[in-house]
Amino acid sequence: MSVVIVLLGVFALLLLIAWARLNAFLAFIIVSLGVGLAEGMDALAVVEAIKTGIGHTLGFLVLILGLGAMLGKLVADSGAAQRIAQTLVAWFGLRRVQIALMLTGFIVGVPMFYSVGFVILVPLVFTLAAATRLPLLYVGLPMLSALSVTHGYLPPHPAPTAIAHDFGADIGLTMLYGFVVAIPAILVAGPLFSRTLKGYQVDPPAEFFNPKILSEEEMPSIGNSLFSALLPVLLIGASTAVLLFSTGESLLGQSLRFLGDPVIAMLVAVLVAIWTLGLRQGKKMTDIMASMTDGVKSITMILLIIAGAGALKEVLIQSGVSDVIAEWLIGSQANPLFLAWAIASVIRVCVGSATVAGLTTSGIITPFVAETGASPELMVLATGAGSLLFSHVNDTGFWMFKEYFGLSLKQTFASWSIMETIVSVMGLLGVLVLDVWL
Repeated sequence: MSVVIVLLGVFALLLLIAWARLNAFLAFIIVSLGVGLAEGMDALAVVEAIKTGIGHTLGFLVLILGLGAMLGKLVADSGAAQRIAQTLVAWFGLRRVQIALMLTGFIVGVPMFYSVGFVILVPLVFTLAAATRLPLLYVGLPMLSALSVTHGYLPPHPAPTAIAHDFGADIGLTMLYGFVVAIPAILVAGPLFSRTLKGYQVDPPAEFFNPKILSEEEMPSIGNSLFSALLPVLLIGASTAVLLFSTGESLLGQSLRFLGDPVIAMLVAVLVAIWTLGLRQGKKMTDIMASMTDGVKSITMILLIIAGAGALKEVLIQSGVSDVIAEWLIGSQANPLFLAWAIASVIRVCVGSATVAGLTTSGIITPFVAETGASPELMVLATGAGSLLFSHVNDTGFWMFKEYFGLSLKQTFASWSIMETIVSVMGLLGVLVLDVWL
């Protein structure tokens, strides 16, 4: 009966978000109350579980996501994203422009939230396509596939970070494995798939062909831009390398472990970027702080959605239903990585939001991860990959892509939706291959 109640709860969540258009945070809280009461919990115990779930989830993630939003805003406003794009295109040349934009999307996508990266980089794609006379989708899709992968697979993005926390996964290893899985996924969904779309005639709005382009003097250097954008990855990666090849008990090892903690890595990166992308570029501290405040405002609703998912997860745990689901899933004898991917995929197609799909899946299968002995890092990646499957009309990313590129619905399904599906399936295949070798 417990499994039936959870299935009805997930179905109610889908209806509230996709059909009733209710705010996702409110939908999570309502469903959490309903599931807890239906499972026989005392009403006050359900409320306490919701508060505990929200507190445990946000206690870790507020720091990561808040600092990440600040860093992303600094990278965008300083012109570092523009510098990275222009320099990589110059390095790789016209023949390899897709690879250049793919790398741009990946580098900029690591510290920057998807919607921000999209709005910042797409106008640059339009300008480049006009200058090179290359088809717009051929130029743009590699960059967007990379942005999508970083959003779905990799910390410090909201869903992967929250899922890693729930599963007890090591953030550094998750990023390391994520890079390995991401490379073939982006190559197939971006440069290879976009070659099939060269014949598409698109009609983007004229205003997007006139983006605000900073002058050479206004932008930071390429070294500064890359260092500032990737500093969290460098710190976490160095810490992970130390733990892989030593006990990390030396003074250097302990220092790197401290600096490689995700919270400290993001804090250090923000403080460094305030200097390298702000004060050093001649900006006033008051303007820098105002920009960072705007960046934090942009993630308010994401934080609330994550909080709601944390509430549902805690209700499932305290009611005992998570243990029941874990036993049922273990009894199915199916590959746990595939199960995580499949559950996230179904929720993604129904709800639209990759973040909601990933976090809802996490709430359902968290006890299952420990019971199976599956790699928690690979489970994070499998869940993240599933949360990207077949974006369509219930996903805001679908409409952003359609309107910015001036596509018909049919063209958007044949380009964007297929690209997202390729990213998802390739992610699953990559995780399954890694599981064999690890």
